[in-house]
Amino acid sequence: MKLVSRPQRDSAAPRIGALSVLPVFLDLARKRVVIAGASPAAAWKAELFCAAGAQVTVFAVPEAIGEEMAALAAREPALTLAGRAWRPADIAKSAVAVADAGSEGEAADFAAAARSAGVPYNVIDRPEYCQFQFGSIVNRSPVVVGISTSGAAPILGQTVRRRIETLLPPALAGWAALARRLRGSVAAGLQPGSARRAFWEDFAERAFGPAPAPDIESFAQLPRAVGETGRGGHVTFVGAGPGDAELLTLKAVRALQAADAILFDDLVSDEVLELARREARRILVGKRAGRPGCRQHEINDMMIALARAGRRVVRLKSGDPMIFGRAGEEIAALEAEGIGYDVVPGITAGLAMAARLGISLTNRDCAKSVRFVTGHSKDGGLPRDVDWGAIADPSATTVFYMGGRTAPQIAASLIARGLPADTPVAVAASIGRADETIRITDLAGLSGAIDILGIDRPILIGIGRVFAARARRDVEIAGVDALVAHAERQRHAVIKDRQRASVHSVI
Repeated sequence: MKLVSRPQRDSAAPRIGALSVLPVFLDLARKRVVIAGASPAAAWKAELFCAAGAQVTVFAVPEAIGEEMAALAAREPALTLAGRAWRPADIAKSAVAVADAGSEGEAADFAAAARSAGVPYNVIDRPEYCQFQFGSIVNRSPVVVGISTSGAAPILGQTVRRRIETLLPPALAGWAALARRLRGSVAAGLQPGSARRAFWEDFAERAFGPAPAPDIESFAQLPRAVGETGRGGHVTFVGAGPGDAELLTLKAVRALQAADAILFDDLVSDEVLELARREARRILVGKRAGRPGCRQHEINDMMIALARAGRRVVRLKSGDPMIFGRAGEEIAALEAEGIGYDVVPGITAGLAMAARLGISLTNRDCAKSVRFVTGHSKDGGLPRDVDWGAIADPSATTVFYMGGRTAPQIAASLIARGLPADTPVAVAASIGRADETIRITDLAGLSGAIDILGIDRPILIGIGRVFAARARRDVEIAGVDALVAHAERQRHAVIKDRQRASVHSVI
């Protein structure tokens, strides 16, 4: 057999692009740190060093010690107030030196003294006298994430930190601490290679779930860390809100980031789906009035099959999963099969409409209660058992969901039960989305408002005196050009229908 070698390239490609700074993490436990100055900025740096386990000495004359530094010294035994100004000799044998210099001359002197002693130094807010920088921190210790913009945009760094905070659950700290405790037993109990690697990969996946049991000391005890479900799958019902991705809760984003499969409804926005884990399988299971879609038993079967296969399933529902979302039926199916689940609430459309209008649904001057009522029964049309007399109460606020096609009957039934025809009404179409439109009218004008907005859009109807403040303006709020909006709706409908067709082939 003839061996053929691959020609060598002239130069190897770099494995990483250029870095403005190199992130390095210092172990400062029981190390000496010197801080010159006792301002609020210096106090924050001292607090960081104490959190890292350092022995901190602060050099400042007593009259210059601020309230924050004094309070920190009172509660931190690792911090010592020297009660005098710093001297060059104080920096020697320190791990790190930091100063909040009052002048350019002091900054230069401090930097020179630290260089002479061979100690890394930082002069606060004077980058020309810094050998290192402080970045933003995401603390899930022993998992610590540092973020730097090399001083170019500190506010941007803080924004990046907030985004990362949403993705890393607080329980991650407990899992990382557990990993440190388990390293010895894992090394003793599992041979190097695929078995040990598989254990740690599974461990890492679990770290984004519920917190581990506090008494785990051996890897053999680990199944108890995730409760009775063990290695089986799990279903999380997540409320996607009305459409705006920024209205999701942190817990909802974390669930999407940890999902293996996402079963999402027709009304879930693309912006929300963009936050999901890239590798997650996304399956459209939406149902809309007048259009083909998945049957409820098909959704239940798919959810159960994925969970039985050990998948982390997110059942993503528009609004709040417990408000007209059929979550009760799906939860019952999971319980019958012994499959674990949890629920992450979302902002229901009725509350999103109230926020958009800037009104309180329970304004005490005109409403004693609020009701959410379905305008579409399981069999189509209005539910037959609606207590119209109770709903016609003028001291209540009523929000009808899915009432676009039944609006004429809703108005007629309420007027027939004595609710005045001039009762204020807000009709919202596509609430929380780019083509959101809200029309203010009254009960007599409800059918006309629906005709203008179109029944092919998700419709919400708010009825009650709380809308009186907006009823003086018989205009559309946040409307868009009708032709453009209609074209966009038609385009998305075609895309959704194609996705449904592919889903049915999967089922």
